[in-house]
Amino acid sequence: MSDLDFSEIFMEQKGSMVPGRMKITDTQMHFKPKTGGRIVTISDTDIDLINWLRYPNNWGIRVFTNTGNLIRFSGFKESDKEKMSKALTNRFGKNLVDMDVCVKGWNWGTAKFKGSVLTFDVGNALGFDVPLGYVSQCTTGKNEVTLEFHQNDDARDSSLMELRFHMPSSENAGDTEPADAFKEQVLSKADIIGAVGDAVAIFREIQCVTPRGRYDIKVYQTFFQLHGKTFDYKIPMTTVLRLFLLPHIDGRQIYFVVSLDPPIKQGQTRYHFLVFLFPTDEECSIELPFSEKELETKYGGKLEKEITAPTYEVVSRIMKVLMDRKIAGPGKFMGHSSQPCLGCSYKAAAGFLYPLERGFMFVHKPPIHIRVEEITAVNYVRSGGGTKSFDFEIELKSGVVHTFVSILKEEYPKLYEFINSKNIRVKSNHEKIDYVGKYDGKGEPDAYLARVKAEAEERSDDDMDSESSEDEDYNPEASKLVGDDEFDSARSSSSGEASEVEDDNSKEKKKSKKSKRSSPDKPKKKREKSAGKSKGKETSKKIKSEKKDSTSGETGFKSKEFISGDDTSGGDSN
Repeated sequence: MSDLDFSEIFMEQKGSMVPGRMKITDTQMHFKPKTGGRIVTISDTDIDLINWLRYPNNWGIRVFTNTGNLIRFSGFKESDKEKMSKALTNRFGKNLVDMDVCVKGWNWGTAKFKGSVLTFDVGNALGFDVPLGYVSQCTTGKNEVTLEFHQNDDARDSSLMELRFHMPSSENAGDTEPADAFKEQVLSKADIIGAVGDAVAIFREIQCVTPRGRYDIKVYQTFFQLHGKTFDYKIPMTTVLRLFLLPHIDGRQIYFVVSLDPPIKQGQTRYHFLVFLFPTDEECSIELPFSEKELETKYGGKLEKEITAPTYEVVSRIMKVLMDRKIAGPGKFMGHSSQPCLGCSYKAAAGFLYPLERGFMFVHKPPIHIRVEEITAVNYVRSGGGTKSFDFEIELKSGVVHTFVSILKEEYPKLYEFINSKNIRVKSNHEKIDYVGKYDGKGEPDAYLARVKAEAEERSDDDMDSESSEDEDYNPEASKLVGDDEFDSARSSSSGEASEVEDDNSKEKKKSKKSKRSSPDKPKKKREKSAGKSKGKETSKKIKSEKKDSTSGETGFKSKEFISGDDTSGGDSN
């Protein structure tokens, strides 16, 4: 009987679809990858069940082995079903069973364990299935169970990293909660990172500020474990990117920062950095479980069998050697307060910004690491709270801008010198620095300081202008002269009406007294100004009355000319 051959078939391996070719012989099923990898062979005696089901854009089969493993293939055409069914029946004595797949989009159903496979059924249809060999870690929290999966470097486009199940508590569950029972089933078949051999070193009750809590650190040769009261993490050494050892500003503590990729997860929160805090005066003594020969051959004599030193130094030295990573420190930068960091705030959290030899590090909430090659430009901005502090902006090539606020003004010269030494572009709000102010030729011009001084001078000039123009329209002497001139001209035009003017003046005084009583809260200057204006208006009224009664045309002409001058300028007719 000739072999049955299928081309353009894909085999799923930890989220990656591997293209290849499938061949079915009389006793075996073979899959040969196009990339030249290992050929997968399944014997007819190892097959327990074969399902035919619908995949997006094509059809596929699920092969369950007697050991409980699941192998999935896709890329078949609908016309291949009949050929496949006949070949399996005639050669292997197995039936090709149709499998219904749920396409409703529901996210609730029944979880079942079959061998090393977790299936999620919605009614009688399959929702999805998960080979438990892909699971790297399983954690529980209240009524939730979280599965984390091994990474596959070949799955470039997308890869499933985490799957979360919610199980309501039940009164009929007994002593064991459903979430705990589910976790035990997963752990029994999952490929969990396990400890091989004894721990290299164990450190008890180490303070961790990110994530917050106290953890026991157990260091193995291929991973290290954080064991706390609530959470437990197993972190492979290969996921560690960088190590940092940063002294606290008080000089009595020190930060040890571990950069991770991928990050660890605590619920919905991801932690790309582990931040430990050690007292500088705390010492420990540890004995490594290696012989002198093993230390020399494995680690090149970088570790001693017995180590006695401050705790932070012991932890950092062991992790540095086992992870084969360098430890970054603050470098040569020293601030105004003789500390290698700057006190500042990021958003609403206070922390410390460390200028490093190859970037910046902010601790601790949230920890931020910025490399020099990621920086497009930096900017110094006057703080909105006053001139005692300034803000420091770092713009990245990705377009993200990190703003560190409330840095003391005394730290500016040291930071400015550090930025220049790294050849980082500095920009102002106008994309270039324009030096404003006087320059004596000594040293480099300080653009930020000059801009602050110029703004302060502008504010002082504005205050002086506002004070000088506040009462520029008020002149008590001028109003007095206007009143006197009006009164003299009225007296010269008609001496017989002097008694009437005196009576009107007495009435005006009474009115001014009443206005003073009615508005006692008004400023004195404004009251005098209003009294002068009212006096001038009353005098002009009397001149009008004189014009009507006067028989002399010349006198009436003069009084008319005076009235027009008073209306336009409010000054003397001369």
